[in-house]
Amino acid sequence: MQTSTTDRLHSSDPIEAAAAVHEISQEIREQVHRVIVGQDSILDQILLSVFCGGHTLIEGVPGLAKTLIISTIAKTLSLDFTRIQFTPDLMPSDVTGSEVIQEDRMSGTRALHFVKGPIFSNVVLADEINRTPPKTQAALLEAMQEGQVTVGGQTHGLPRPFFVLATQNPIEQEGTYPLPEAQLDRFMFLVRIGYPSEQQEVEIIKRTTGGTAPEPNEVIGAAECLRIQQIVREIPVADHMIHYALRLVRATRLDGSSPKFIRDYVSWGAGPRAGQYLILAAKAQALLSGEKHVMPHHLHAVVLPVMRHRIMLNFNAQADGIDADRVVQDLVKTIPLDSAA
Repeated sequence: MQTSTTDRLHSSDPIEAAAAVHEISQEIREQVHRVIVGQDSILDQILLSVFCGGHTLIEGVPGLAKTLIISTIAKTLSLDFTRIQFTPDLMPSDVTGSEVIQEDRMSGTRALHFVKGPIFSNVVLADEINRTPPKTQAALLEAMQEGQVTVGGQTHGLPRPFFVLATQNPIEQEGTYPLPEAQLDRFMFLVRIGYPSEQQEVEIIKRTTGGTAPEPNEVIGAAECLRIQQIVREIPVADHMIHYALRLVRATRLDGSSPKFIRDYVSWGAGPRAGQYLILAAKAQALLSGEKHVMPHHLHAVVLPVMRHRIMLNFNAQADGIDADRVVQDLVKTIPLDSAA
């Protein structure tokens, strides 16, 4: 079954290829759930970003299996996986790699040789990314945007596909360095992970205190992952849906046409990447849902993880207990679907 599904993934028939993506996503979910209990929406959001070729920032308190989810997904995709533990003393060269002097034993000559850092992998887990200073955080910027790193004036391409899946703890403030807005904007999604239900927590305890833990099977490889990214971009989207997404984004910016609650609570609105990622993520959501074109409910399903980290709130919002999720939800209610017609 897996072989035939993979073959159909490379079909020239867009309907058949899209159906294969849906089946593959179902199989990936099944394999991940051999290890992970619950967290369906979190898994789907990470899969969406992977299928779009984007990066994801996962925010949650310790012990919610953030790292395990990421490593398990990497296994199902048969991708190289590295984990970088971000600490206050981590240097940029510890991430990207550095040039070292090597001596040729035969000739006695010395030359600089580039030693690759852990960022040279398909899936890079930047664990507790907000525990390192901005200087080291910035080592990821070129990699996330361009798929390459520059060291000593030389550019080195990263393997494809390439994803940065970062985690951060939202409750500890001491010894942390908030991510700069320029870096936050490069993350396609900000995913917030919550506590499991009581029934799920019972199952977690049973699995983790019993015998050997199950391992997920590989579902696809790097070539298939790149093919899925191509299929996502080929999903049709109507112009009125693009205009609707654009209206949502532009409404967050402070001008005369902004809703009153935006002018009251927002100090800086979302940039152009928000619209790009909204449409791209909605295309992937349509594929994962087994549908062939983008509908409004696909866009609504991704609007929170795409928008919540691209809106800067002011002191009034903090004083009134208003967070970015509330602003985005009110925005969706304010701009009705009939505005997309």
